[in-house]
Amino acid sequence: MNSLWHDGIALPEFTSLNKDCKTDVLIIGGGITGILTAYFLHQKGVNYILVEKDRICQGVTGNTTAKITYQHNLIYNKIMKNDSPAQAKAYLYANKKAFDLYKSMCQDIDCDYEIKNNYVYSVDNRKKIEDEIIALDKIGYDAEFCSEIKLPIKIAGAICFPNQAQFHPLKFLSNISKNLNIHENTFVKEMIGNTAVTNNHKIQADKVIVATHFPFINKYGAYFLKLYQDRSYVIALNNAQDVDGMYIDENQKGMSFRNYKNLLLIGGGAHRAGKNGGNWSELRSFAGIKYPSAKEVFHWSAQDCMSLDSMPYIGHYSNRTTDLYTATGFNKWGMTGSMLAANILSDMVTDTENEYADVFSPSRSILQPQLAVNGFEAITNLLTISKKRCPHLGCALKWNNAEHSWDCPCHGSRFTESGRVIDNPANGNLKMS
Repeated sequence: MNSLWHDGIALPEFTSLNKDCKTDVLIIGGGITGILTAYFLHQKGVNYILVEKDRICQGVTGNTTAKITYQHNLIYNKIMKNDSPAQAKAYLYANKKAFDLYKSMCQDIDCDYEIKNNYVYSVDNRKKIEDEIIALDKIGYDAEFCSEIKLPIKIAGAICFPNQAQFHPLKFLSNISKNLNIHENTFVKEMIGNTAVTNNHKIQADKVIVATHFPFINKYGAYFLKLYQDRSYVIALNNAQDVDGMYIDENQKGMSFRNYKNLLLIGGGAHRAGKNGGNWSELRSFAGIKYPSAKEVFHWSAQDCMSLDSMPYIGHYSNRTTDLYTATGFNKWGMTGSMLAANILSDMVTDTENEYADVFSPSRSILQPQLAVNGFEAITNLLTISKKRCPHLGCALKWNNAEHSWDCPCHGSRFTESGRVIDNPANGNLKMS
């Protein structure tokens, strides 16, 4: 089950690490966050190494819907309620800066970059849409209310952000990664101080960036409490509709839409990892009713780290780790989130001031309602009797019948039926005996 983005794409290949070495900056993780960070450090002339346990772009990066936008659902009203207008404004302009960096970089890269309007819609709650527009107005962004959109869905209202973008993520990353200092098939099994212990060698680094989707070092940062993972699903249809834009339901259980060339991509079926959800069945049912003549040509799934306050964690791994950094919790907005993270982290490790670093600090307050939910899930699953236990922190695993995998409801680790790890934070295979 490969995504549309992997079809016909030959990514650059890199050798595995074959000796012990030293570097100024070590980046762990070869997804879009790690690659973009390496790209910026390369431009700055920094001595760095990026290591990836498998091949680059084989995880979440290759399973995205690849929307580049700073309209992240109804985030701005939420930030204003939880924090302040100043924080909401900072979030807007930080993500707009990330958007502008893509725009600049994609001018010279053949990656099917297209300008499209982005819409967040509600099928039953006009007030939510109106409240978001009021919040945006307070921070100086002129958003457009829409009573209708080009989808076969009746809506209560929608917000349009004009001139956002979509692209082919692996065409983009294939281009920018080819000259970077990357080692594939180099698995970091543990960190001893600033020394990474790989399958065969050691890497000593002055500074370390953990860009592994879900941070795998449990000693610092309490990410096992600050994050959970949400699964979502995508189908790509031929002979469907040109929706002329990018769309997402404000309801987390709703659907998203965009086109790629002659295909319509429909996303949704979301659920917390380890729980039951609509998966592809929900999407196929919708498509069968609304697009009866369409043919499914691709289907895939993705997994997203969800933070406590809907804002990513970017910066020092914890307030006790001056030379250890991370980026995670992009809350389904990994394209702009990864560019934002790469910009901030490449500045931080080179002692360059970044005006948005404090906004996304992983050490900000964790006193959010989601913390109680995450704690409850962890305790419940730790107390559940099951032979299959996650090697991350010992939670009981649940069988995912749709994808034939063992999934962890606590933190989202996933394993094949034979026990091979698919998604972290578990940093090793499942013991099946």
